[in-house]
Amino acid sequence: MFRNLAIAGVTSLLVGTSAFADGHSKDIVDTAVGAGSFETLVAAVQAADLVDTLKGEGPFTVFAPTDDAFAALPEGTVETLLLPENKDQLVAVLTYHVVPGKVMSSDLSDDMTAATVQGGDITIDLDNGVMVNDANVVQADIETSNGVIHVIDKVILPQ
Repeated sequence: MFRNLAIAGVTSLLVGTSAFADGHSKDIVDTAVGAGSFETLVAAVQAADLVDTLKGEGPFTVFAPTDDAFAALPEGTVETLLLPENKDQLVAVLTYHVVPGKVMSSDLSDDMTAATVQGGDITIDLDNGVMVNDANVVQADIETSNGVIHVIDKVILPQ
């Protein structure tokens, strides 16, 4: 179920990208839902009760793992994180993918670090394309009404 939700979310993000050209009228959540390839991410955001936060004023920078990124986690990981008793852990994982402020790809520099909403730091590597920790940025600068989304190919985990 989580995988299906994530897939829908990423597709929503990709579809939502066209809305950006029209004044960035969709927020981060609506953009992810519209893309259709972030169903798992959207389901996780819902389970963690973070929808209202990510629909808030922001601005936020979200490094959004695709459904395939979630599917690459060890079997059962996503389902376990979605259990109500693991909500704190799920919130920690999700907020580790969010940086306060709007950080566009043109703002990045090699080996820079950024503090996440979760409290940990992520590292940007520009040596072989753009990487966030050990995840590749596969699509950058998807602007929304309350920030920006950068699509990544791996779920990054806090220490």
